[in-house]
Amino acid sequence: MNYSVKKIGQILNATTQIDSKIVTGVSFDSRKVKSGDLFVALVAENDGHDYVQQALTKGATAVLVDDRHQIDSKIPAIIVSDTLLALQQLGEYRRHQINPKVVAITGSNGKTTTKDMTSAIMGSQYKTFKTPENFNNEIGVPLTLLTMPDDTEVLVVELGMDRPGQLTTLSELVSPDIAIITMIGEAHIEFFKTRENIAKAKLEITKGLKSQGTLLIPYDEPLLTNAQVKQNVQTFGQNIKDINSSSSKTIFTYQNTRFAIPLLGRYNIMNALAAISAGILLHIELKNAAEALQHFDLTKNRTEQLTTSHGVNLISDVYNSNPTAVAVVLATLKIIPATHKYVVLGDMLELGEQAASLHACLAETVINANVDGVYLVGPLMNKYLYPILQRRFDSAHLHQYETDQLAELIKDLQTLGENGDVILLKASHGIHLENVVNALVK
Repeated sequence: MNYSVKKIGQILNATTQIDSKIVTGVSFDSRKVKSGDLFVALVAENDGHDYVQQALTKGATAVLVDDRHQIDSKIPAIIVSDTLLALQQLGEYRRHQINPKVVAITGSNGKTTTKDMTSAIMGSQYKTFKTPENFNNEIGVPLTLLTMPDDTEVLVVELGMDRPGQLTTLSELVSPDIAIITMIGEAHIEFFKTRENIAKAKLEITKGLKSQGTLLIPYDEPLLTNAQVKQNVQTFGQNIKDINSSSSKTIFTYQNTRFAIPLLGRYNIMNALAAISAGILLHIELKNAAEALQHFDLTKNRTEQLTTSHGVNLISDVYNSNPTAVAVVLATLKIIPATHKYVVLGDMLELGEQAASLHACLAETVINANVDGVYLVGPLMNKYLYPILQRRFDSAHLHQYETDQLAELIKDLQTLGENGDVILLKASHGIHLENVVNALVK
C-alpha cells in the first residue's frame, strides 16, 4: 500500500492531522512496527493508544486512533470513532481497489492446509497472495488485505470463526469469488452446542460470496449438501482412484492426473481436492496443479512431518484438535508402515459441557489405531480418556502428564523409539505441544 494520511482520511471519512505523510504498511503491534507503517491503536485487553509513542519511536509514519483519546496535534494521525471498524473499512477499500479473484476458505479443520495448497496451485499461473500464518479473524483479515501486493491477481484468504455472525462480517469484507468449506467438526462446539449449528455458522461464508460465485463443499457432508444456498454449489472428494501412502507422501489419481502430496491421510486428499477444484474454476491446468502440490509451503504446525535426532519420525499436528480431527489423523497413523508407533494426545479445548463425553469417545479410535504407546496430556485427557484406556493398556504403555509437565514428557519422548518409528502429536494449541516438538527436533 502507498497511501497518504489525507487519502486514508478520505477513504474513512475521518479527521486527519499532518496529512501529507505517506503510509506504506500497517501494524497493530507497536513492537513489530516498521518504518512507514500506520500504527492502528486497537482497544482490546490492552489499549493500543497507550503505545502510540512507542510505535512512533519504532518508525510509524502515522497513527490511527479513536476520538475518545487525546492525541498530540504534532503527530500525523487519522482520527475515527472505532479503530477496528476503520481498519476493516480500509482493508475492504484495498480489496476492491486491487480487485483480485478471491478464494475464501473456512472449516472446522484443514483450512490452513487447504489455503497453502490453493495458494500453490494458483501461484502456478497467477500472481498469488495468501493469508500470512493464521491471520484469519477480524483483525487478521483486513491486515491480509492491506499487505497484499499491488499486482495480486488471486488472493487466497483464510476465514476463522468462533461465534455466530463472525463469518458474515469476514465474508462481506473479502467478497469472495470462490468459497470453500473444508469440513464440519466439533471445533467451538462449546459455543454452538451442535454440529448443525456449526454448519449453519460456516455457511455464513456465502453472505459475501458474489452472486455468480461458487461454493465448494465436501460431497459426504449432508449438513452442507442439503443446505439451501443461492450461489452455485459444487462438491469435491469424489472419483479418486489409486490411493497409495508412504511414510512421507500420499499419491492419488483424479481426472486422469496423478497427484503426489507431501502429507499423509485421506483428509489431506480432501483438502487437496478442494484446492484443485478451486484451481479448475480459475482455469488452472491439472498438470500445473499436480506439480504445484508436490512441494508447497505448509504453514507451521499443520501436520508437519519432522525427524528427531535419532531418526524417529514425528507427525506434528498441534495447532487445533477435536474428535473428528483426532479420528482422521489416527486413521492415517494406522496405515503408516513403521515397526513401532506412538501417540501423544493433548486436551481438546472449547468443547464445553460435551468435553467429558467427547474425550471419552476417543478410546475406541485410539485402541483401533494399534499403537505401541499412548501419552496423554492435560486434565481432560487424564480424567475422561485415561481410565478407559487403562482397560486395554498396561502402565508401561499408557502414560499421563499435566500441562505443566511438558519437560517430563519431553524427557520420556527423547529416548522413545528407534530409526523409522513414528510419534504422532495432536492437541489444541492451548496445550502447547509445539514446545515438545521443538525440543525433540533440536
